[in-house]
Amino acid sequence: MMEYSCSVLLISISFLHSEALRGNGTASLNDTTTNPPKENSPPPHLLTSMLILILVFIILILLAGYFFRFRKHRKAVVTSSDKKIPNGILEEQAEQQMLLRRSPSGPKKYFPIPVEHLEHEIRIRAADDGKLFREEFNSLPPGYMQGTLEMANKEENREKNRYPNILPYDHSRVVLTQIGGLQCSDYINASYIDGYKEKNKFIAAQGPKQDTVNDFWRMIWEQKSATIVMLTNVKERKEDKCFQYWPDQGCWTYGNIRVSVEDCIVLVDYTIRKFCIQSQVSDGCKAPRLVTQLHFTSWPDFGVPFTPIGMLKFLKKVKSLNPAHAGPIVVHCSAGVGRTGTFIVIDAMIDMMHVEQKVDVFEFVARIRNQRQQMVQTDMQYSFIYQALLEYYLYGDTELDVSSLEKHLQPSHNAAPNLVKLGLEEEFKKLTNVRIMKENMRTGNLPANMKKARVIQIIPYDFNRVILSMKRGQEYTDYINASFIDGYRQKDYFIATQGPLPHTVEDFWRMVWEWKCHTIVMLTEVLEREQEKCFQYWPSERSVTYGEITIEIKSDSLADAISVRDFLIMHNQEKLGRLVRQFHFHGWPEIGIPAEGKGMIDLIAAVQKQQQQTGNHPITVHCSAGAGRTGTFIALSNILERVKAEGLLDVFQAVKSLRLQRPHMVQTLEQYEFCYKVVQDFIDIFSDYANFK
Repeated sequence: MMEYSCSVLLISISFLHSEALRGNGTASLNDTTTNPPKENSPPPHLLTSMLILILVFIILILLAGYFFRFRKHRKAVVTSSDKKIPNGILEEQAEQQMLLRRSPSGPKKYFPIPVEHLEHEIRIRAADDGKLFREEFNSLPPGYMQGTLEMANKEENREKNRYPNILPYDHSRVVLTQIGGLQCSDYINASYIDGYKEKNKFIAAQGPKQDTVNDFWRMIWEQKSATIVMLTNVKERKEDKCFQYWPDQGCWTYGNIRVSVEDCIVLVDYTIRKFCIQSQVSDGCKAPRLVTQLHFTSWPDFGVPFTPIGMLKFLKKVKSLNPAHAGPIVVHCSAGVGRTGTFIVIDAMIDMMHVEQKVDVFEFVARIRNQRQQMVQTDMQYSFIYQALLEYYLYGDTELDVSSLEKHLQPSHNAAPNLVKLGLEEEFKKLTNVRIMKENMRTGNLPANMKKARVIQIIPYDFNRVILSMKRGQEYTDYINASFIDGYRQKDYFIATQGPLPHTVEDFWRMVWEWKCHTIVMLTEVLEREQEKCFQYWPSERSVTYGEITIEIKSDSLADAISVRDFLIMHNQEKLGRLVRQFHFHGWPEIGIPAEGKGMIDLIAAVQKQQQQTGNHPITVHCSAGAGRTGTFIALSNILERVKAEGLLDVFQAVKSLRLQRPHMVQTLEQYEFCYKVVQDFIDIFSDYANFK
């Protein structure tokens, strides 16, 4: 094509040149005669114009030829491997795909992700500090372009909005019944939101303000909602996020709705409150109704939860408590878009996962933004949705009712005898997916602090390590190899630590004093197999002093493989004293696990009784390295507490949660199996008078 164009150009120029020469009366080879100009020959300026036009035309042909060759070459390099972009962004045409790669700002199409590809897709999106997550999130439409906000912007309604830029669309807003014929009395900052396949499954609302609480309860009554999901705390970072719209106890009347508190259960990640509500207006339906509020309290002031485990447990509880034929589930945070949207998307995508074996987060967020603007407000919330979906896909629902535990542990008659063992092995093997976050162990890995570790692989994470007061002028004296661990009902309920070394005993007692511990659980002997497992940090008689702390032994008794020692500890500078009780469990053999679970059940019961009497300050738990036996004791404490309260257990998630807080918690398969054995023993012991079966 290029050669042909060049030939045309040369011929055309030669022709025009000769014509121009003739038209201008230029001398011929015969110098003796002069030809007069022909009557029909064009004037010179017209020939020049023609020459320019033809040149422009030929240049255009050349450019077209070049573009054709480039396009042909570009198609040739798009191989089959280019048909898929690794981050899960797919295009209908290979050409569009190439253009997208060259122009990141171009529009992109995000296709559904099959669940079996979810882990791979998330890993790629999370690379480079989540660059592709941000890119995907920023490609979302902000809201519904044709959506109007007339009612929200009316002068009478403006003060009802918590934030001036988060308003409900007119087409999807919740409309209340008017009061006294006042048009604006039907307004509340709340929007209907679809579920996966269920229209108006949710109402996304802002956290009530003091002057909109009456409207909020009126909405609950009129919409026949039976469940409220609250995803913010009343105050965060000293800022008001939501007015407390319920009474702490007794009853209160909000407008025409009477609300009385029936029950309140406080758990580590969320609180469940049950209300009885009744309308004071004669509207033909005055029968009282039960409304359950599930208040997720573990969303941090900044960002998103560290792990999605708590949110998934919370979501399951919401699903189980919401009646089948109730009105929409009311979900709110502060603005009613960020955390609210995150919760709704996780719910919908888990439903989609079950039905279609794929998820489509991008499309669903875009869809619900047509119902309420800015649903899912940050790229961190957006990536958290994916993390929750991956957690659910990888580990599923491992929760058991106590009545099904025996069946879970016993093989069928036709199965191989080791089937249960293989099943628990498979569960335990999955725990190895919990990555040890070495990048979060910087303090423990400082040279000065490494000397304080019994086992160098078992050191605390920076985000939940126990911090001591710094000694004046002495670096690194705020460090001890100890981690805060959550209990069933209370955050940081346990301190998991190693058995003190001779040079860390002072730090151990400083920790007990500064964190107001009244209970110590010891799960190892001082010597095992002729090796020191723990320095004897208490006096056999009278008293001993470590730094500013003096420990005096008051009593020492032994019953059923548990030594109970009472200490009076005194701070010599502060001139104050405190009683501390140590439970020293002797039932753990040097190799393996205890022969039966009763001793551990008795130990946990004794510790809980001591805690109730002393105010539930952190329990210090240690073995030798502070992970294997320590993790098993803490896991069982949490598991048995839940069995008693709910009749449910989830050994896998209980252990997984511990491993996210301290490495190697519940260290061996034997210890993991022992957790199940103790629960089974507990059920067998108490089934006669507890409704477990």
